[in-house]
Amino acid sequence: MVSDASVPGSFRDPNGFLFRRNGRLFRQVNDIYRADYKQLMESGLYRDLTDEGLLVPHEETSEPQMSGGGSLVIQPETIPFISYAYEWSFSQLQDAALATLSLEKKALEHGMSLKDASAYNIQFRGCRPVMIDTLSFERYREGEPWVAYRQFCQHFLAPLSLMSHTDVRLGQLLRVYIDGIPLDLASRLLPGKTKLALGLATHVHLHAQAQRKYSDKPAKPTGGKMSRMAFLGLIDNLESTTRKLEWKPEGTEWGNYYDATNYSDSSLDHKRQVVDDYLAKVNPKTVWDLGANTGLFSRIASDRGIPTVSFDIDPAAVELNYLDCRKRDEKSMLPLLSDLTNPSPAIGWENRERQSLIERGPCDTAMALALIHHLAIGNNLPFDRIVDFLAGICRTLIIEFVPKSDSQVQRLLATREDIFPGYTKAGFEQAFSSRFAILASSPVKDSERTIYLMGLRQT
Repeated sequence: MVSDASVPGSFRDPNGFLFRRNGRLFRQVNDIYRADYKQLMESGLYRDLTDEGLLVPHEETSEPQMSGGGSLVIQPETIPFISYAYEWSFSQLQDAALATLSLEKKALEHGMSLKDASAYNIQFRGCRPVMIDTLSFERYREGEPWVAYRQFCQHFLAPLSLMSHTDVRLGQLLRVYIDGIPLDLASRLLPGKTKLALGLATHVHLHAQAQRKYSDKPAKPTGGKMSRMAFLGLIDNLESTTRKLEWKPEGTEWGNYYDATNYSDSSLDHKRQVVDDYLAKVNPKTVWDLGANTGLFSRIASDRGIPTVSFDIDPAAVELNYLDCRKRDEKSMLPLLSDLTNPSPAIGWENRERQSLIERGPCDTAMALALIHHLAIGNNLPFDRIVDFLAGICRTLIIEFVPKSDSQVQRLLATREDIFPGYTKAGFEQAFSSRFAILASSPVKDSERTIYLMGLRQT
């Protein structure tokens, strides 16, 4: 029996949409896009972009269309984990921006152009950004300006400039503004010195002024034309401006965590071995490492070829993790920014355009190493609530219990009253046994910590 379900995030595009049929992902190409699709495929653009890894490949199928008005159904390559710009580190967002501009340059070489420049059209395969919207390309028309210019500035340039010049945490404004940070807001939040920086002065500050000036005026055809040379000059300037932005990952709490940890070399090696043994035992298809810091233990999973999402709350740790992944050309690991006490929510129209973190699960195996004390003591989360959350996102769990006597827990308790009488090893095991079966446990050498392997109980 055929079971179709449209993918909510793609409903805005009249050219086509994504849908799932019996668990497989398809994209319907509507009649209105037939000519543009033909040029994409026959001009050599599709081949060049897929060969360079800038566009997800697809196969044309004989599948019936999901609804009327379609001319073709294609099956795109699936991405292991869908992430969003507000979950990316500074360099991830910058690389996604540069990939978008590279796509535009390649498109122009083949007589096409991007009709939108949404950050949601970019995903990561390992550490490499890739365009997932096959229908974003349209035929280039000589003299017309880049229709995606404003969107590029709002989705990429505005957040990157704020992260670089004001505060890296302002990238989280992308959670609030689904179509990018308004340029007038970015202009107000940026320091005055950026008005003297030629690129930002033009693409953010003056752009914001123009938007304010013409916001209440009816749209009129512009008498001026943008030559192809001017068009390329715009893209080159956007690229130069984007590359000049930088942020150094320093000064945050956990960016140098492993330099300050109380692990000895032998205990750290033993912990690695235990995690590796547990992964070998359960052989998961996917792993989420929660509170991964710079990804030291995430790499144990990714080195096995397991698609691994490496989450942390600290922007510096995620940035360092990503830069190391990029250096290694990691194929299986994706570092992402996430606050587990306030994970990414479902947002957009009907709260369905962008999925919550939980909706993008479950994973096969979650790892929660040196995390439980931050949740239970640092954030006052009872064990039973932590158990319910973890039971909802994974099937097996590798988790480390850190007792009160540990120096890292003492650090948390140094400035507050100990109101956690139930935070004991026995209390931990009892709480987790309500939803998980304890399959194995191993004390970490030269420490008082214990690592557990647990399996979700069937209900």
